[in-house]
Amino acid sequence: MSVPEELFDVVDASDAVIGQLPRSEVHARGLLHRAVSIFVLNGRGELLIHRRSAAKDEYPLLFTSSASGHVSAGESYDETAPRELREELGLTASLRLLAKFPASADTANEHTAFYEAVTDDVPVPDPGEIAEVEWCDVEALAQRIERRPEEFTPPFRLLFQWRFENRRARQA
Repeated sequence: MSVPEELFDVVDASDAVIGQLPRSEVHARGLLHRAVSIFVLNGRGELLIHRRSAAKDEYPLLFTSSASGHVSAGESYDETAPRELREELGLTASLRLLAKFPASADTANEHTAFYEAVTDDVPVPDPGEIAEVEWCDVEALAQRIERRPEEFTPPFRLLFQWRFENRRARQA
């Protein structure tokens, strides 16, 4: 018995639902859809990143956000974020919505709700999704991204830059 393919809400440029299609068709046709991305920080202010598994259809083996995933058809961003955090990292934490980014090439055609969580709980990565996890000092990670941007997904680079610039602005 095969598992049915995940169904996505297809949305327009303003994030209004205009239909529903299977994941493979949405990705193959480059249609706009919805996703969440979560940055998990620990008490020391380190950011958890993960290397995507080799089996991923987009950006295999690149580093990305602590957790991220697609919003399923009929699901809200706020329902998706804690589900993805549990499924990918085995974590339950309070999530704070930081921003919402419009769908673009930089977000892989996904309207993206960007969340942050702070926890010192130990992540338990899903090996089907995640090849490895790593806690990173934010300043050192910024330098690493600048030196080797090709090791990180475009959506992660966008979110990290936004978050990092906002962090600097708040500290100034």
